[in-house]
Amino acid sequence: MVSAATDTFLPDGWPPATHLPVFDGSLPTMTEQPMVIEDSYTGHVSPGSAPRRRTVPGATITKMSVGPMDNNVYLVVCSATGKSVLIDAANEAERLEQLIREHAPSLELIVTTHQHGDHWLALEAVTTATGVPTAAHPLDAEALPVRPDRLLDDGDTLSIGEVTFDVIHLAGHTPGSIALAFAEAGNGRTHLFTGDSLFPGGVGKTADADMFASLLNDVEQKLFARYPDDTVVYPGHGDDTTLGTERPHLGEWRDRGW
Repeated sequence: MVSAATDTFLPDGWPPATHLPVFDGSLPTMTEQPMVIEDSYTGHVSPGSAPRRRTVPGATITKMSVGPMDNNVYLVVCSATGKSVLIDAANEAERLEQLIREHAPSLELIVTTHQHGDHWLALEAVTTATGVPTAAHPLDAEALPVRPDRLLDDGDTLSIGEVTFDVIHLAGHTPGSIALAFAEAGNGRTHLFTGDSLFPGGVGKTADADMFASLLNDVEQKLFARYPDDTVVYPGHGDDTTLGTERPHLGEWRDRGW
C-alpha cells in the first residue's frame, strides 16, 4: 500500500521511527585540505593560485598572491633551524594561517614593509590567531592596526635562525618603507624583498616630485650601488626581477619622473 501522506513509494509505517535520521541542528564540517605548494618556482603567482616555493642554499622562499590587488606575501624559512619570517600579511587571513600552521610552525616574526592597507589587511587576524610578534619601520608604525613589537630602521639586521637580513629604509613611496635583503649561505646570491619601492620597470608610486627623487636616490644608492646584478628582487605585487635587468633603465626612470 502506498502512503498518500508522504507521497512516496514506501509502505505505510516504513521506515520505522527508530531508523529515521535525527537532525541535531549541526551542519557537517568540511575537512581542511592540505595547502599545496608548487616547487617549480617561476616568480609568478596570481590570486587563488598555489603558492610557489624556491629553495636556495640555507633557506626556502615561498611566494603567495592574495587579495584583489594581487599582493605578494613571502615566507622565508631557515633550512637549518626551521625558523621563519613572514613578509606582509596582506590579505586572506585564513590562507595565511593555514600556510603558517602547515609550513611555518616556528614562525618568529611578521614584517610589514610599509603602511598601505593592502599590505596589512590580514595582520591583526593573523597575529591574534598565532601570537607571533610584528615589526615595521617607526615612521609607518602608527598607521598599522597592530602596534609593532619591534621597530626596524636603516642599517639594522634581523636574524631568523641562521638567515640574516639587512634592513634598508627607502623613503618615498611612504615615509617608512623598508626592504629586506639576505645572502644565500656561503656568501651566495642576494635575495631582496622590496615591498612597493621597486618593481620590474620602475620604482613605486610617490605623492610628488620630491618623494620620487627621494625614493629613486635611495634605490640607486642603497640597492643598485650595493648589490650585484644577479640580486633577485621580490616586489610587493607582480613578478620577480633582478637588479641587472633593471639597472640599465635607471636614467630613463629619472628622466620620465616616475
